[in-house]
Amino acid sequence: MTSSDVVVVGSGPNGLAAGVILARAGLRVEIREGAPELGGGLRSKALFDSGVVHDVCSAVHPMAAAARFFREFDLPGRGVELCRPEIAYGHPLDGGRAGLAYRSLTQTCEQLGVDGARYRWLMAPLVEHSQSLVDAFLSDLRRLPPDPLALLQLPARVLAQGTSLVRRQFRGAAAPAMLAGIAGHAIGKLPSLTAGGIVLLLGHLAHVNGWPVPRGGSRRITNAMADDILAHNGILHTGTPVTDLKELAKFRAVLLDVGPRGLVDLAGPLLPASYRRRLEAYRYGPAVAKVDFLVSEPIPWANPELRKAGTVHVCGDQAEVFASENAAVRGRLPDRPYVLLSEPMVADPSRGLPGKRPVWAYCHVPNGDPVDPAEKIRRQIERFAPGFSDTILASQSTTAPQIAAYNANYVGGDIATGAVNLRQFLARPVPRWNPYRTPIEGVYLCSAATPPGPGVHGMCGYFAAKSVLRNEFGITELPSLAPLSLVGNGGTA
Repeated sequence: MTSSDVVVVGSGPNGLAAGVILARAGLRVEIREGAPELGGGLRSKALFDSGVVHDVCSAVHPMAAAARFFREFDLPGRGVELCRPEIAYGHPLDGGRAGLAYRSLTQTCEQLGVDGARYRWLMAPLVEHSQSLVDAFLSDLRRLPPDPLALLQLPARVLAQGTSLVRRQFRGAAAPAMLAGIAGHAIGKLPSLTAGGIVLLLGHLAHVNGWPVPRGGSRRITNAMADDILAHNGILHTGTPVTDLKELAKFRAVLLDVGPRGLVDLAGPLLPASYRRRLEAYRYGPAVAKVDFLVSEPIPWANPELRKAGTVHVCGDQAEVFASENAAVRGRLPDRPYVLLSEPMVADPSRGLPGKRPVWAYCHVPNGDPVDPAEKIRRQIERFAPGFSDTILASQSTTAPQIAAYNANYVGGDIATGAVNLRQFLARPVPRWNPYRTPIEGVYLCSAATPPGPGVHGMCGYFAAKSVLRNEFGITELPSLAPLSLVGNGGTA
């Protein structure tokens, strides 16, 4: 191979996953990152105190133990500990009630009372066939999964959670609120078929590997991938933005961890007109507005069991979650926003100090909305955790435009790199048999704007790298991603 085989532009989890695979295949790989540090949406830093670690974007990682790339890459084998709270996620309700997703499916069903049997019907077959279903959900949509029979569990359940039927599935308030809270991860219209699929994927994982946080912060995942690239002779550049594809002419293959708008900006007239028009028609969804809190003690939830939950969907019942998310879709700022909250020290005490704890919280707002979310988020948490406001030592808000400025892929603050609707799930970013390969020779997309879409799973990079190896280098067998034992003077075995 030459000294300049492949360049990956962007170092989010998909760009790094692609870099790992290509470097493992023996190619000379360079990573170009415009920001001062690697990671994209997978970064951590000290915001208020050097001893307190805050995750800047993604914080909770169900896919870090479940997705094929990370199963093969083996984070625990590289010293990245995935800390699992006893309760994967919780959902408070008024009056001190709550829905609680324990690691144990049986325990979860028992606390749901009259709705336990229905919840078990929904989740138990998915838990039984988890790996096959995860691989199907996180596929490139171009071939049948290894266990197609497992997919027979999905149609009735997707319809139950992704259509108006969802309002009539349960008799109590806790179970539908819990599942609506997961549906909110779709960042779009509720109910919808895509949100129903997300409910099944994330919901059943709560009872398989849980919803873990990496000990020491999300940056530990970034560091593990970067270290592997370096161990296989890769080169990492930070603070080196790429503004034109012509800058990369020396490379045999180019992988772009960028969205459709970024591809248009980089490629300009090199793109065929029809392909460019389709990229320009790509739709973006509602945005995220975030607040990082430094607090003096654990969140004083009215329901004490919520203090065991690493993730809490802070909103009222199912109807309130749906109303909040649909308001953002329609361009209105909800009065009572759906708040996604992570309190990492529930599972990872290393994140803070005595009397100083990080809390991560965001809500969904209209795309590009400049309003500071802090007050609405604080009030919503206070509603279910009286006294929370008195524990706040400091806070930092990040508006939707600031989210967009942080990462160019997050257009208008859309952290999903594009609306997650049925059309853009099936044809992401445009209708094309190989969605990773662009019409420009040797240029590929590997961002969350390609299948299987958003999330820290590395699979967009995995499939893009697989396509590059086959089409550009004639390599049809993927390399092993398992950790290597270091021996001698930095050699590997």
